[in-house]
Amino acid sequence: MVAQPAQVTRLLLAWNQGDDAALEELLPIVYAELRRLARGYMARERHGHTLQPTALINELYLRLVDVRQVQWQNRAQFVAVCARLMRRVLVDAARSRGSTKRGGQVQQIPFDERLAPRAGRQDELLALDEALNRLAETQPRRSQVVELRVFGGLTVEESAEALHVSAETVMRDWRFAKAWLTRELKGDWSTGA
Repeated sequence: MVAQPAQVTRLLLAWNQGDDAALEELLPIVYAELRRLARGYMARERHGHTLQPTALINELYLRLVDVRQVQWQNRAQFVAVCARLMRRVLVDAARSRGSTKRGGQVQQIPFDERLAPRAGRQDELLALDEALNRLAETQPRRSQVVELRVFGGLTVEESAEALHVSAETVMRDWRFAKAWLTRELKGDWSTGA
C-alpha cells in the first residue's frame, strides 16, 4: 500500500493530539518505507548480525511509542525521525557488542553520497555516529541533512521540506557536511580483516 502524504500527515497530527490508535493505523501504511530503510541499514551491517530488518523495525516501533515530544508535521519529518531512531538502535547494538576502539593500520576513506559504513564495520558506524554528534554541536542543521540524506534516504527536496528550508540550502549544507566529515573521519577508520 502506498501512503498518501496527506493521510500520513493526518495520522501524525492525530497521534500528536494523543490518539494512540493513529500510530497503530500509521505503521502499516508506512511499513514498506520503514522496511526499505531497515534493509538499507542492515545491508551495511556485518553478515550474521543479530538484528534483521524486521527486528530493527520492531525496535524502532518500541522507541516510537516513547517519542512524545516531537510535534509531527509531515511524512518527511516522520521518515527522518525513524532514520535517526534506526541509527540509534544500530549504534547501541554496536556499542553493546563491546566493539574495540579504532586503531591499527589507517586507511583514508573518501566521503561521498555512499557515506554509510561498509558491511560489517561497526567501528565505522561508531566513528560516523561520533562525528555526526560533533557536527551537531555546532552545525545541527547540517548534521540533520546528513541523517536525512544518508540514513533516511530522503531526496534534497524531501530534506528541504522536513527542515523547512530551500533545496539550495540543503545542497549547501550537504556540501559543507561532506567536507567537514571527510576531514573528521580522515584516518579514523581502520582497515579490517
